[in-house]
Amino acid sequence: MTIWDDLSRHAKATADRPILQLFDEHPDRARDFSAEACGFLFDYSKTAIDAPARALLLALAEAAGVAARREAMFSGALINETEGRAVLHTALRNLDRPVQVNGQDVTPALRATHARMARFATDVRQGRFAGQGGAITDVVNIGIGGSDLGPAMAVQALAPYHDGPRCHFVSNVDGAHVHDTLKGLNPETTLVIVASKTFTTVETMTNADAVRRWMGGRVANPAAQFAALSSATDRTAAYGIDPARVFGFDDWVGGRYSVWGPIGLSLMIAIGPAAFDRFLAGAAVMDAHFCDAPPAQNLPVLLALVGIWHNQICGHATRAVLPYDQRLARLPAYLQQLEMESNGKRVAMDGSDLAHHSGPVVWGEPGTNGQHAFYQLIHQGTRVVPCEFLIAATGHEPDLAHQHSLLIANCLAQSEALMRGRSLDEARALMAARSLTGADLERQARHRVFPGSRPSTTLLYPRLTPEVLGGILALYEHRVFVEGVILGLNSFDQWGVELGKELALTLAPVLAGTSAGAGKDASTLHLAARIRALAQG
Repeated sequence: MTIWDDLSRHAKATADRPILQLFDEHPDRARDFSAEACGFLFDYSKTAIDAPARALLLALAEAAGVAARREAMFSGALINETEGRAVLHTALRNLDRPVQVNGQDVTPALRATHARMARFATDVRQGRFAGQGGAITDVVNIGIGGSDLGPAMAVQALAPYHDGPRCHFVSNVDGAHVHDTLKGLNPETTLVIVASKTFTTVETMTNADAVRRWMGGRVANPAAQFAALSSATDRTAAYGIDPARVFGFDDWVGGRYSVWGPIGLSLMIAIGPAAFDRFLAGAAVMDAHFCDAPPAQNLPVLLALVGIWHNQICGHATRAVLPYDQRLARLPAYLQQLEMESNGKRVAMDGSDLAHHSGPVVWGEPGTNGQHAFYQLIHQGTRVVPCEFLIAATGHEPDLAHQHSLLIANCLAQSEALMRGRSLDEARALMAARSLTGADLERQARHRVFPGSRPSTTLLYPRLTPEVLGGILALYEHRVFVEGVILGLNSFDQWGVELGKELALTLAPVLAGTSAGAGKDASTLHLAARIRALAQG
């Protein structure tokens, strides 16, 4: 028997026990199944995890060697074994801590790059770096994946702290995205940031070329208003970008973990270097907590163990992230990449098949809008969807405090309703109070039954500040890391994105009609032929 077996056996034995019953049996459950640190309260009491399950989950983390793997990551060991790389996004937010990679301290170079970013951001914000038409009014960040999702999410999240140029983001190679983003902007006062480590990413460079053409009609030297977030200095130079506006980063920073460094330049320009440093500081505080706190009080460890319980043990294949904070509207998409690209694997570190399912499908939408969209399925659907609520105690709009109170009430009510449900007898009484009788009462009552015992967690924080946002992102990064260690996979490569990209290159000549597409399947060739015909009118 293994710990996995013990967990599965315990889950089956307690499957019919209502979550609400746990509160009746243990009056202090809300306190005992919560943890506080770094200004956050993480409440996982509205799950089916009881004391025996928690003990087994903590034992699972210990047996998997989470602590040793964590130490290896922070110390610069090459834990990304399939690519032979360290994993040191944490070093980007703690520039005072020496970290050795292949025998060399990497922090002096990180500090130098950060200082260059701060000087450039300040120059843009204060008008010392200007466009042909004057001070920069707009910044267009061109990237894809982590080079877009991170900064786009963070810029929106920290809107109350914006006091710099407006920031816009282009990621999709669909021409509509770049067209609609540029509409209304002035080429003479627009700064373009091209985010691509290799400066060869097809979608990003295609969009960069489109923006350069757009600028060319009004600006004598468009490249003078370009900056690059790339380590390919030969290619950025060939593109005409001044090396002073090129900010590189090492291969031990994965795209989905990169917002802390040069990829965050658009955020630094929007909120200023001081606020950006507060963002980094919030993440560094969470890093320290993750390294130092005992597992039973460790927020990333607990969040990961709840995820393992719901997905691998209970078999719930999806996870809904529900921020009751409108400015976190892009957080579910950001976490979708973080989780699904990191832990969406099918083999263990040694190349053997995984013994358990890998990461869940992650999705979500801000409340309260989601309540009028997909909450119907969460409450009454046939599948259980564990929910993760996020809520701030206060908002940034004191004159709208009543609305924030209503927002909080909705958040708490939804988690309570998911747990409590409504029995058939309660629904019958409700219908009887409406003067229904007989078969009509029974039919209507059945439509109003809520199964209940739908699990959820709540992450509470004081207000969405730069420090808090940094803490949230670091919390989820480390959650993904812990889950990956427990599952025995490599959370830091992403070979699954390669095959489709390779095939897309071979399809370009087929779509252009210059290749017959030898070796392609009949469906793909049929679709390509129909597309050519439609395009030709």
